[in-house]
Amino acid sequence: MPSVPTSELHIFVTVARLRSFRKASVALGVSPSALSHTLRGLEERLGVRLLNRTTRSVAPTEVGHRLLQRLGPAFEEIEGALEEVNAFRATPTGTLRLNVPRAAAELVLAPLLAPYLSANPGMRIEMVTDDALVDIVKEGFDAGVRFGETVQQDMVAIPLGPRQRFVVVGSPAYLERHGVPQCPSDLRDHACICRRFPDGFVYRCWEFVRDGKKIEADVDGPLTLGDTALMVRAAEDGIGLAYVYEQYARGALDTNRLAIVLDDWCPAVPGFFLYYPGRKRLPAGLRAFVDLVRETTASPLWRR
Repeated sequence: MPSVPTSELHIFVTVARLRSFRKASVALGVSPSALSHTLRGLEERLGVRLLNRTTRSVAPTEVGHRLLQRLGPAFEEIEGALEEVNAFRATPTGTLRLNVPRAAAELVLAPLLAPYLSANPGMRIEMVTDDALVDIVKEGFDAGVRFGETVQQDMVAIPLGPRQRFVVVGSPAYLERHGVPQCPSDLRDHACICRRFPDGFVYRCWEFVRDGKKIEADVDGPLTLGDTALMVRAAEDGIGLAYVYEQYARGALDTNRLAIVLDDWCPAVPGFFLYYPGRKRLPAGLRAFVDLVRETTASPLWRR
């Protein structure tokens, strides 16, 4: 049996898990072409094909899958052992990879970056803003951020930041021309600015709650956008009503460029959650970030 460097086996495990040379190159800090060259050499030494490659996908062969099943747990043990050593350092080291929706990045995560990096100078943060639902384990992330109802059952989830509130806003000029809706059903007579998500889904069914009663209003309008800041701007320009995070509209509300309508139908709801795989040994860098999130979310200053 030929001698095989452990580093090459680690490269195989990473590529096979992520099913992507590009993603593996980011995780390992090596170019995709170098990874491909290494794996071709490994396959030649072993005398078997480990990966099926096309221009769009990478997947383990049957023998590659069997090798991954045997090697995967072994490398997890090695990584866990190294993390235990890392825990004894004065500060953690490495890269923390986060997948978060843009709103969470801007509204709740941005204030945490500087204090985390200051307290943990050996750490780096790679934060990918993505409004699509992502399998963070498959994509190689340490943790993600989502609303609670969209977090998978097998994840550990902790509150991140204050409660959030969605509000319907319109410009004074628009409301003067078209009137102020008094209940959600009135929205059918208004121009509404709709939101398109990355998967193509258009959010046209706005949700409201009052006195424990939930109502959904089907809306329509001349403009559909995929960015909240643009929705706020369009509402300021009088194109129609927008249903957005209150924090995004706060500047326009404070200067009377926008006004909230259906205010009593828009209560605050539980906000974002930081979630990550349940592990016996949490990586030191992630553990430090979780501790910061818990401490900051519990702060009275943030709850206000």
